[in-house]
Amino acid sequence: QVQLVESGGGLVQAGGSLRLSCAVSGTISRIIAMGWYRQVPGKQREVVATINSDDSTSYEDSVKGRFTVSRETAKNTVHLQMNSLKPEDTGVYYCNVRAGIIIKLDYWGQGTQVTVSS
Repeated sequence: QVQLVESGGGLVQAGGSLRLSCAVSGTISRIIAMGWYRQVPGKQREVVATINSDDSTSYEDSVKGRFTVSRETAKNTVHLQMNSLKPEDTGVYYCNVRAGIIIKLDYWGQGTQVTVSS
C-alpha cells in the first residue's frame, strides 16, 4: 500500500523559512513527477512546484526564486524549501506523485498546514 507522509508545516512569520518533506512508502512504478500543491479555502488546489524524473523543475510564478523543490531518489522523498515566506503562501500543502505511462495515477499525501503571519 502506498502512503505519502508529509512533515514540516507550521506557523512562521513573514520573511521566515520552512522546509516541507514528503516520504513515500510502498512501491510506485514509472514515476513521472513529484511535487507540491497548495489549497486555500474556497479555491481549487494549485500546483506550487514539481520535479520531473529527469530532475527538471517547474514553479508557480509567485514562488519562483523563493521556493526550491528537490528529491532524494534513493529515499523516495521530496522536499520543498520555502524561503522569504509571505502571508499569501498560507494554505494546506499536499505532496503529489504522478506515475504511469498510458494511464496516469496521482498519489496524494494528507496535507500539512502552512501559516505565514504578517
